[in-house]
Amino acid sequence: MSVSERPPSLFAGVEPLEVFVDLLADIDTDTSSTEFYDKICEAICRLTTMRRAAIFMADAARRRVRAVGAHGISFGQLAPLRPTLVDTPIAQRALLEDKVVVSDRVEDAVPAEYGKILGLTTIVCTPMSAAGRAYGVICADRGGGRFELSDGERHLLWTLGKTAALVATARNATRQQERARRLGERLGLAREIHERVLQRLFGVSLALSAEQPLDREGRERCRIEMEEALGDLRRALERPLAPLPRETGTTLHAELERMQSTSDATVEIDWPRGVSVPGDLEPLAQSVLAEARRNITKHAAPSLVKVAVSRDADTFALEVRNDGARDGAPGAGMGLRLAAFEALQQGGVVEFGRSDPDAWRVRLVVPLGRP
Repeated sequence: MSVSERPPSLFAGVEPLEVFVDLLADIDTDTSSTEFYDKICEAICRLTTMRRAAIFMADAARRRVRAVGAHGISFGQLAPLRPTLVDTPIAQRALLEDKVVVSDRVEDAVPAEYGKILGLTTIVCTPMSAAGRAYGVICADRGGGRFELSDGERHLLWTLGKTAALVATARNATRQQERARRLGERLGLAREIHERVLQRLFGVSLALSAEQPLDREGRERCRIEMEEALGDLRRALERPLAPLPRETGTTLHAELERMQSTSDATVEIDWPRGVSVPGDLEPLAQSVLAEARRNITKHAAPSLVKVAVSRDADTFALEVRNDGARDGAPGAGMGLRLAAFEALQQGGVVEFGRSDPDAWRVRLVVPLGRP
């Protein structure tokens, strides 16, 4: 019995979702993208009468379409191919009409050299799209020779294309979350080194750069600070990289009250009644305030610092303004840039820079109701 004569019951009884659930279970593994999409192609061939299958997807970063996986054919044959929607009308039609397209006029469906290289006679093109977004196409055949698709298998291929798009989306989301987690680990390490080590070294450098020579007590203090800085650095590098939730043990309101009581400059706080800081934004808001204060201490001699806290239905904002910014001062060091990265992880932004010739502003804005 030929492949085309295979009874539908041989693949109709197989549960396609079970196969793709197995693929979803492999999303968290360290398999490469090619290996992952190879499995999808293999699953499609297992569930249908196809004998060869390949997935072509758009590479947004490189602005091109490339093969990402294959089964029943050497991936090395597909890797050099750079198809476009213009020169592959069958893919264009499949995506535009969102349906499985079959063509036995290969020369009109794909570039002529593709048909010769791959030995195509009849080609099936299935859209990989979901929720109005196209991810790519699945090209398949029965290993050569002409054939026709039954309505049942055509629908099955269309369903598998949708499922494959879902699986690919889930994998991409998982990879993005993993990259975000690793960025968070690096960010946490950089912040710990900045807050513990660099601040101590900065204090030692100020003492050593003083015009007057250090006395015995001053030298001893510098030695202790250097030892503490080395100890902090060692502990930071030895700590587990798994991110831990930040517990500040205080609130933005309490930090502002402390700022008012300890600052040499006048601190004016504009905090309307009824405005509160979302609990998940407390660490970020306190971090931005702390960096703004460090920035003021290092690069300004202010007489007035204005702090404004606001919140509406869509956003939460914290703004710190100060006068007395010194000419030529860089104004923003690693701390503010780290705070900006933290804000990005919350979907927000940190703006900083001169607002007037002698004034400086730091502003945090974070959208509320984030998914």
